[in-house]
Amino acid sequence: MKKEYDLSAMKSRKNPYASKLKKPVTMRLSDDVISYFKNMAEDSGGPYQNLINLYLRDCITQHRKIDISWNMHH
Repeated sequence: MKKEYDLSAMKSRKNPYASKLKKPVTMRLSDDVISYFKNMAEDSGGPYQNLINLYLRDCITQHRKIDISWNMHH
């Protein structure tokens, strides 16, 4: 093995396994929710779906709980 390697000539590429870490889901979101995240995405320069994922991950790391009483009687 060499003592030093020149990595500057290496071409970077996306992790081929990264997409396998996320699962595609279909969900219905309100127009105002989509608009909110799309506007934030325009400011940050990323896809709005990534922002929604980051926000939900933040809820996990902060152990956020929502106090909702679901009305099961229609």
